[in-house]
Amino acid sequence: MALADEEPMTSQLHRMTSQLRRDRTKRSVLAATAVLTVVVAGAGAAPGAGAAPASPAGTPKLKLIAASNSVTLDRWEGEPGVFLDLGTYVTVDNGPLELKVTRKSYKDPVVAQQIIRNGSRTQTKSLPAGLVKDFSGLPGFLEVSIKNASGQEVSKTSGTFCPNNASGRLRPDAPATSHYPESCSTNPFTLGSVWGVEKGWAANSSTVDYDKPVDLPAGDYTAKVGVAKKYRDLFGIPDDRPTIKVTVRQIADGGGGVGLTASHSAHHAGGHAPHAAGHYGPRGADAPTPPALSHALEDRGLAHHLGDGTGHTDGSRIAPALRPNSKRPAGRAGVPANVPKPDLRSLPAWGIAITDGEEGDVPGKDYLAFSANVWNAGPAPLVVDGFRSPGKDKMDAYQYFYDAKGKQVGYTPSGTMEWDPRSGHEHWHFTDFASYRLLSEDKTKEVRSGKEAFCLANTDAIDYTVKNANWHPYNTDLSTACGQQNSISVREVLDVGSGDTYTQYRPGQSFEITDLPNGTYYIEVRANPAKRLQETNLNNNVALRKVILGGTPGARTVTVPPYDLINAP
Repeated sequence: MALADEEPMTSQLHRMTSQLRRDRTKRSVLAATAVLTVVVAGAGAAPGAGAAPASPAGTPKLKLIAASNSVTLDRWEGEPGVFLDLGTYVTVDNGPLELKVTRKSYKDPVVAQQIIRNGSRTQTKSLPAGLVKDFSGLPGFLEVSIKNASGQEVSKTSGTFCPNNASGRLRPDAPATSHYPESCSTNPFTLGSVWGVEKGWAANSSTVDYDKPVDLPAGDYTAKVGVAKKYRDLFGIPDDRPTIKVTVRQIADGGGGVGLTASHSAHHAGGHAPHAAGHYGPRGADAPTPPALSHALEDRGLAHHLGDGTGHTDGSRIAPALRPNSKRPAGRAGVPANVPKPDLRSLPAWGIAITDGEEGDVPGKDYLAFSANVWNAGPAPLVVDGFRSPGKDKMDAYQYFYDAKGKQVGYTPSGTMEWDPRSGHEHWHFTDFASYRLLSEDKTKEVRSGKEAFCLANTDAIDYTVKNANWHPYNTDLSTACGQQNSISVREVLDVGSGDTYTQYRPGQSFEITDLPNGTYYIEVRANPAKRLQETNLNNNVALRKVILGGTPGARTVTVPPYDLINAP
């Protein structure tokens, strides 16, 4: 039952587009398809839990194709180049392409395996050691050579292929929906991912080094695209090299492009918003990957596609909030002994930097800012509803519990939710969800501390290989997941396998360290500090990250040593 204060999905998407125009961070914009047609996989047993069954299996046959023989790329005034969105796709037939990517711990390298299912048989094929180094995709997969009108090669690049990019069906008899996740994780502390393309589907491969624009002046070019030999040999891909005519057009800043699409706006949003507009985190944290059409499809007038639908995905992880129950829970509160519960775990802090503070901080002071993530290792989702009494500034919060069939079998009061009016928040927070402390070198003294309430949202895919991981979670976007100021009820969910990241530029994500002595300290992130939430394990809620402070007031410095194999300051 929809509540009056709930925002329609179209309005949410419009507001997300407006937010993305303010974004100062270049994101890996994943191109969506419209010729290949979307899917929203339903939630599992409990709200948001579980993954859909796989499509019919067999050994996959891969092929590189181009959606169009020509594309138009925009070069915005002031930008260093254009983004090579050439409208190429990897088609998959005979069986789905499925890859399982994991690491045992942060002391172990990333390993990737291809999963081949044939009836009741499952074959596992290990990819060469060191080929996959992180969870962003297959590095150096696509090779692109660009020549100018005179036939001179002016650019030669290679790019990562994320099989979870925007995808769609090739023909009507292909599976109607894709059960594979959307987007590849860029969180440095990701532990497990599943990448896949359904049989009879194709995934966009043309977003080459999206954070590295290519310096091409306005004019006409020819691009030749191919798959690197190591991947052709590995997956048996034919050495097809589509040729695409490329027109680069110069677009004046401030509007010179009449009729430009929302996709163009999202491309342009990366570097032109004023500093005062606010900060937003990297893709997968705080702001989801914006959906965008390939230029090949825009030029054919198919730029109306936004979001998912039957037969296609946009690769963005953008998904609406879940609705709360229509009324407060009634009856005696209680939690059955053997009911599945969530397992909240903190990740080590990253994105650590010295800043001059955010809204609410004291001007002229030095702040140690950081990003923090708490994720749910399962086997059950964390589901919390907030209900507001008329005229009150807080909501009463309740945690729900479900059996294996999705039936609610218990609930318990779990604290409160409060409205956070600060810029970059502006939503309902579940209080005392996490605490932050800056500890002394021997970890015995608390030097700085703070509590941080969270809007629970599935911003990051941390480990989609754990039991009951939901590959298609709702509540993925902090701008829509946690209600509005006039909401009377809110549902906040942290699904199995996903985590909630608050980036360094959010108010509250820092310690004031102006006069703190130089030396070694530890940032502690602790989930569920008041133990109000019921979990399977309360002994894995803390993560520490070492930092070394230096400099003088007004010119402080921070050095962040690697965390085992993770060199992500």
